[in-house]
Amino acid sequence: MNTVIEVQDVVTRFGPNLVHDHISFSVHEGEIFGLLGGSGSGKSTILKEIVMLLQPNAGSITVLGKELDRLTLEEAHILRTRWGMLFQSGALFSPLTVAENIGVALREYSNLEEDLIQDLIRLKLDLVGLPHFAASLYPSELSGGMKKRAALARALAMDPKLLFLDEPTSGLDPVGAQEFDELIVKLRDLLGLTIVMITHDLDSIFTIVDRMIVLAERQIVAQGTLDEVLASTHPFVDAFFRGVRARQRIRSHHDRSSYGR
Repeated sequence: MNTVIEVQDVVTRFGPNLVHDHISFSVHEGEIFGLLGGSGSGKSTILKEIVMLLQPNAGSITVLGKELDRLTLEEAHILRTRWGMLFQSGALFSPLTVAENIGVALREYSNLEEDLIQDLIRLKLDLVGLPHFAASLYPSELSGGMKKRAALARALAMDPKLLFLDEPTSGLDPVGAQEFDELIVKLRDLLGLTIVMITHDLDSIFTIVDRMIVLAERQIVAQGTLDEVLASTHPFVDAFFRGVRARQRIRSHHDRSSYGR
């Protein structure tokens, strides 16, 4: 299986505060990879380092075969067009309509004719399950679920190979969260995406995440498939999966696994 992201011995400090103490992991092509951990564990920081918004103090990060700290400005610019990012709040540009939000990257990074850009905007709306009339709406006129989908359409504007999601189901009701999880899997399969997502959502972790890492105490304390992570005896992993909802999910997961055998 091809490796599309390789994090090797990364150390991150903010002043005297050590956030990552030599963490290493890899993300494989076509998988949905989860970043788990408590508040302040460094999940968002490592994601920002992967997308070149921050630079680690030591170690190396390779994305799509490119070692990030060796890129020229032009190479970094090109690499950024090969991934999309969905921020937790959506981070849509409030003065712009949905269509204008989706079109920002298309107009900045391509020389496409305006008619083709409009066609692509409609295609992206279709991909994320938004009606075409949403194109003319402003972010303030959208529901929480529609905002997530509009932001996802914008993240997909440049046909990326990688998609980064920051708490994609936060703020959604259970039905909306399940539909969004299903959409993520559908897009992964349809577009051949590799997806990295920060999540605390147990339903997402148990149903769509293929492999994951768990960050605690400045290190990766568990990683692998769900079963491999559940086998960890680390106190944070135990606490994370100890709640009532988690125990119910674990029983259901084990029942399905036993039935499959």
